[in-house]
Amino acid sequence: MAKLTFHGHASFSLSDENHTLVFDPFITGNPKATITSDQLEADYILLTHGHVDHIADAFPIAQRCDATIIGSYELAKYFEKQGASVHDMGIGGGFDFPFGRVKLTHATHSSAFVSDDGTIQYLGNPCGIIVQFDGKTFYNTGDTGLFGDMALIGRREQPDVVILPIGDNYTMGVDDAVEAVAMIGAKTVIPVHFNTFPIIEQDSSEFVEKVGELAHCIIMAPGESVQL
Repeated sequence: MAKLTFHGHASFSLSDENHTLVFDPFITGNPKATITSDQLEADYILLTHGHVDHIADAFPIAQRCDATIIGSYELAKYFEKQGASVHDMGIGGGFDFPFGRVKLTHATHSSAFVSDDGTIQYLGNPCGIIVQFDGKTFYNTGDTGLFGDMALIGRREQPDVVILPIGDNYTMGVDDAVEAVAMIGAKTVIPVHFNTFPIIEQDSSEFVEKVGELAHCIIMAPGESVQL
């Protein structure tokens, strides 16, 4: 049975008895994290885009665990240059890994790393990630605004679980996220990317109330795990 563990912000692990996948590891600098980066294990690291609050710990975890980083072409090559093992993909493409199938989808956002001196390095297009794992289909929308093709993704991929942001300002807010839930049609929804910083503070109970009977809504605290 698949176990999902939330690490705060938009970072989580998905594991079974054979594999552990880590999505968008942001432990160092994450005020909501309940563990340190060196406590996080991974066989594969899946990245939605290149902002620091999604890739901060990707390379050190990959290096320590000998994990493979999976992401868009430019983002994967960025980490390959640093010495990581990577698997690069394109939006719309899928690949069968030992743990299951991964497909990248469109996301409405940006993707860049900003260095300490303010230099911006663009790292390809942002994406969502569809993962078929342990008999279920998970759709991590990544950081995104609402877009109409979410309905197409829902119809084509029929995800069991959707993980999506509700923080507003940089991503969808509550109302747009509720519309996304309606379009995607997943049975279970887990909101992320809120309440990490003041600018993305949201009342998760409002989201639960507005989702209503559209889906089973799970609000996860950092460090919490659920069996799916």
